[in-house]
Order: sequence, then structure tokens, then C-alpha cells
Amino acid sequence: MSASIPLRPDFSASDLRTLAGRCTDASQARRLLSLAAVYDGMDRAQAAKIGGMDRQTLRDWVHRFNDEGPDGLIDRKAPGRVRYLSDAQMAELGEIVETGPDPEVDGVVRWRRIDLQKVIKDRFNVDYSERAISDLLKVLGFSHISGRPQHPAQDVEVIEAFKKTSAKRSLHT
Repeated sequence: MSASIPLRPDFSASDLRTLAGRCTDASQARRLLSLAAVYDGMDRAQAAKIGGMDRQTLRDWVHRFNDEGPDGLIDRKAPGRVRYLSDAQMAELGEIVETGPDPEVDGVVRWRRIDLQKVIKDRFNVDYSERAISDLLKVLGFSHISGRPQHPAQDVEVIEAFKKTSAKRSLHT
């Protein structure tokens, strides 16, 4: 059996319990309490059970704690997949969307996701789904705005006449 990895000497079990009490992240608090049990001399398998993990996972957290301190025990957000378009291509896509389509060249009067999907494929040779186009537009700072529908035979005078025109009541009489 391999030797246990020693914990950094600048913390004690009571320090870690105090930090765990102040934590707002429950997972970090569990890890701190497991490490406090290790400082107290508890068997590592039992200390791991306190935090709801196995011995190997506790060992991994000990490495992170030794390298980064208590802040290393916070879960990190996964970076996700790398975007297929470069920053320069994203800037160019932003300009394309901002300037809008040319009806004679592009064949459309406004950009839809399916139209932008084709533009991205033609210009950058990258395939994106329609849903991913929405994500790209969001990253670029664009939002979906659609005009309120209006019937072509709608009469403005009829609408104004329909609106309530009674005088406002005063609360103080």
C-alpha cells in the first residue's frame, strides 16, 4: 500500500472546520470536513466517507488542497467545447448580421438562423445547427426581436376609436 500524501502544515483541523462553517458551497464544506478529519488522524477511508467520497477522490482533493488551499476545493466549471469560428470570423459574422442581407445578392430581406447557417457554411466552411446559430448570435450580443404582427387591412382610426377615452378619475375629490 502506498504512503499517504501529507497535508500542508499551515492549516489545522479547527481552521478547516471554521472555514467549513463559513462556506456557502456545500461541496467545499464537505471536503473541508473530510480534510479536517484527516488532520485529526482519522483513517483516510473513514475521512472520505464523511465527505461522501471514496479514498481515491479524497486523495485527488488533498492534491488540490495542497496546491491551492481551501479555494482549490471549489468545483470548477467545465470549459466546454471550443468554438469552431475564430475571433476574427466571429467579428466578421457580427458585421454580416449588423449590416443585414442584400436582397439581390443573398436572396432574403432579413437574416434568419437558417440563412446565417448557409452564410457560415459558404464563407467559413463550418457546419452549425440552427440552435447553435442562436448561441453564436447571443455571444455576439444580438437578441431575437420580432415585430408585432399587424393585419394589412387594419384601420388606425378604428383602433383609436376603440381605445378607452373616458376622463381619468382623481383620487382626491
